[in-house]
Amino acid sequence: MSQTPAAVAQQPALRIVVVGHVDHGKSTLIGRLLYDTGALPEGRFEELKAASAKRGMPIEWSFMLDAFQAERDQAVTIDSTQIWFKSAQRDYVLIDAPGHREFLKNMISGAASADAAVLVVDAVEGLRETTRRHGYLLHMLGIQQVAVAVSKMDLAGYDEKRFKAVARDVETYLGELDIVATAVVPISGRDGDNIAQGSAHMPWYRGPGIVQALDELPGVAKPADLPLRFPIQDVYKFDQRRILAGRVEAGVLRVGDQLLFSPSDKTARVRSIEAWHVDQQPVEAHPGESIGVTLDEQIFVERGEIASHAEVPPQLSTVFRATLFWLGQSPLLVGKSYSLKLATQEATVTVQSIERIIDTDTLASDAGERVERNTVAEVVLRSRQVLALDEHTFIARCGRCVLVDGYDTVAGGTVSMEGYPDQRQTLSIKGTNLTGVEHRVVAASRALHNGHAGGVLWLTGLSGAGKSTLAMEAEQRLFRKGYQVYVLDGDNVRRGLNANLDFSPEGRAENIRRVGEVAALFADAGMICITAFISPYQADRDKARTSAPGAFHEIYVKAGLATCEQRDPKGLYKKARTGEIAAFTGVSAPYEAPADPEMVVDTETLSIDDCVAQIVDYVESVIALTPSNGSRGGRRSPPASD
Repeated sequence: MSQTPAAVAQQPALRIVVVGHVDHGKSTLIGRLLYDTGALPEGRFEELKAASAKRGMPIEWSFMLDAFQAERDQAVTIDSTQIWFKSAQRDYVLIDAPGHREFLKNMISGAASADAAVLVVDAVEGLRETTRRHGYLLHMLGIQQVAVAVSKMDLAGYDEKRFKAVARDVETYLGELDIVATAVVPISGRDGDNIAQGSAHMPWYRGPGIVQALDELPGVAKPADLPLRFPIQDVYKFDQRRILAGRVEAGVLRVGDQLLFSPSDKTARVRSIEAWHVDQQPVEAHPGESIGVTLDEQIFVERGEIASHAEVPPQLSTVFRATLFWLGQSPLLVGKSYSLKLATQEATVTVQSIERIIDTDTLASDAGERVERNTVAEVVLRSRQVLALDEHTFIARCGRCVLVDGYDTVAGGTVSMEGYPDQRQTLSIKGTNLTGVEHRVVAASRALHNGHAGGVLWLTGLSGAGKSTLAMEAEQRLFRKGYQVYVLDGDNVRRGLNANLDFSPEGRAENIRRVGEVAALFADAGMICITAFISPYQADRDKARTSAPGAFHEIYVKAGLATCEQRDPKGLYKKARTGEIAAFTGVSAPYEAPADPEMVVDTETLSIDDCVAQIVDYVESVIALTPSNGSRGGRRSPPASD
């Protein structure tokens, strides 16, 4: 049902991207649409007739939008074209995106800002590889409102059976992407059939035309209703003022608001909102407005920070999942680094893993170590610096990213934090008025007394890899040799110290943070603390390492998922496979194997005795004192002082 003029008047213009395979009639559809609705600028129709006549052809509606001579010569749209259009019901911005696979980068740029889409499919050719790829890209970008135009029905003889066959194929494919087509319309751009008016050639079709189908699209969620996101573009100094400039992407920013800046975690209050070329400075700013703000205190904030309200801030993380459309000439490779652009943030990220490569034609997926050009893949990216992240499904404009290799844009994609924790709580100190206490017994004295330095042996690996078994056996053997040693085990710690934590990504992160701090205290006391925790996130293990500088030893207890699942000593994998345990590491939650551990113990190929012997030998060679200091035969000395 069409909306009332009063309701429409309150809505922003709906942005519609028109996509499809090259030469399926996208630009022709738009040109004819503008002509039939009286939206052409004065004199443009005459220019169109002249340009078409010069090439000895009837009126070519696609010339209406092709701005470059190369496009007219090749009949290929190269760049995204945007044009305002107004029906009797609402305002639109139409985006004509290029269909040729060589210009997919421009197509993605055009579609990324759209609220809805028209997918154009040639009635004669039907679904093509590029059509499927464009459909998948709409799905990837989160565009759920899609109308389908089955074009060139004149060349198909206005055949109803052909239309229904193409419509069935398109609806089936979109359905597999969880997209329900709002309308499937048979059209002829050349003659204007079912665009702004009905069609005498297709009396069998009684559905809406293209204009009516667009008018019946529901409005999109207003960005002003979302949590505040104000990415800082730059910082300017005027007089004595420091103005933080940027564009409001979501939410509403008001004078007097308390802002939280991420990832620095700093806060300040908005003193004023600065706008340019206005008679009076505003007291609030809305999505899409480019403004500056001054703060009530001079905190250091730089480009890339994201301002929000403290109640719903972006997540902080050094690792995230991304669904990428790879555009680079060279393949995407595991271990390679690229420049990430996300809102106004820029950072170097490394491809930690390729989770799956997706065939946009069949929607099948497979594992792999490389992603070729024009392919979609789900990957895990890791950054050395902390990033402020929003999931694409939460705030779309802040959840889209770009990868750059040198000076070339090589990928566009969307952000997901599925399976990864918000690191904000582990990066900030909540206590105040804290004063450190210096011990009167130094580390060297403890080491001389014990015959070994303090240390943390951090055993990490999948459930069933053998961490607890190795830890308990190593503890016993080291104790018999005279070492001061104690085991912190995952199950035991969660019965007491961490009994209040769940197994969500945030709960896991806090569990490991606490264990890391306790283990560091054991090491500071001169003891050897062996920990046996899955600890699936590299960021959490790195955090534990910083708690015990110089005394942290990461030991990867290596065993593949198939082996661990076959062992399944606690029956957890069986429960995870039946859905009794949600977010189980290795099955429905990620495990990040250590990138550079001090030691790898392979329980798939070695016996328990051999693995324990490796751990004991490591302790005696690295942690024990040298013979000259009265040790048990180790080779490395502890530090002489704290």
